[in-house]
Amino acid sequence: MRYRKFGPLDWQVSALGFGIMRLPHEEDDPSKILGDQAARMVRHAIDSGVNYLDTAYNYHEGESEVFLGKVLEDGYRERIRLATKLPCWKIEGSGDFDRYFDEQLERLRTDHVDFYLLHGLQDDWWDRLKGYGYLGWAERQMADGRIGHLAFSFHDKLPVFRKIVDDYEGWTMAMVMYNYMDVDYQAGMDGVRYAADRGLAVVVMEPLRGGLLGREPPDRVKQVFRDSGVDRSPAEWALQWLWDQPEVSCVISGMSSMDQLVENLGSAGRSGVGSMTCKEKQVLDRVRDEYHARKPVDCTGCRYCMPCPQGVAIPRVLGIYNLSRMYEAPETARIHYKFLGEDHRPPACTECGQCMEKCPQHLDIIGLLKIAHEHLA
Repeated sequence: MRYRKFGPLDWQVSALGFGIMRLPHEEDDPSKILGDQAARMVRHAIDSGVNYLDTAYNYHEGESEVFLGKVLEDGYRERIRLATKLPCWKIEGSGDFDRYFDEQLERLRTDHVDFYLLHGLQDDWWDRLKGYGYLGWAERQMADGRIGHLAFSFHDKLPVFRKIVDDYEGWTMAMVMYNYMDVDYQAGMDGVRYAADRGLAVVVMEPLRGGLLGREPPDRVKQVFRDSGVDRSPAEWALQWLWDQPEVSCVISGMSSMDQLVENLGSAGRSGVGSMTCKEKQVLDRVRDEYHARKPVDCTGCRYCMPCPQGVAIPRVLGIYNLSRMYEAPETARIHYKFLGEDHRPPACTECGQCMEKCPQHLDIIGLLKIAHEHLA
């Protein structure tokens, strides 16, 4: 295992972290984790040098923390740094901080967590949590030894990311969605560099874009990889691109099988800052171009079409449709589409045309929504 600097701490983190959110489970029921199989994976990861484990209140429908608390017995808890997250969307007042945190410590069978993250932080949530006195509460927990360091995971736009980083000097780490396809999405590359320049550790989630960059790629993308002359799986290409960057402290992978774990451990052992050549980076530039060339709808996600009077989630629907076609992943896209809920899907559209009047790309939104629904429903 290779180890890397972790922001301001006098501690080095394993290049690969384990996200306890995609464990093997019974079909169609993420809450029923296949305990023996998953436990072997987590302990093998730790025995192989992984020293950062990441979970959250809601992962595996609340069972991730419970599972992890059991697996980290027999001395494994002392060998790792443990991170979990406050479910920001559930907080309705200052009393909820203790309520959820105490429950999490009980689930995890520990008296402290090393990193406590605000989960999926967005602009309005951040302002609301500050108003409830979160920072004062969290600093008291640190003084009592129940929390080691404060951090946040992020799902919003770059200006919001910068604001949150600058709002509090006590952050140790920021967790961002980042991969070679999403260099300008949410915090993106600029956010990664912004946080690192201010001394924060940067932990990367979704390095394979929910597994899409690790699957068998479309033929034209596959040919780009072949032409490179480098014997490397699509997953390793994506991981090495991240580990090449000095701003990245740790890459979290949510692994679902021992085979995935073993492959990623091998990749981590070959990782290093500056280990990719310019030619190899150009390969991923071409791969990115090939994926974007497969994008059927030129929606930029500007949201000028919103709000829809009928509640249709227009940019989200078109984004899911693009995902399906770009990555040849209709099954994954349909899962995302299901989570939208019927009230936000195209059949709710009354064809009023307001969205088309506002679209700077002059897209035939009404027609595209019908195509997307036919493909995804």
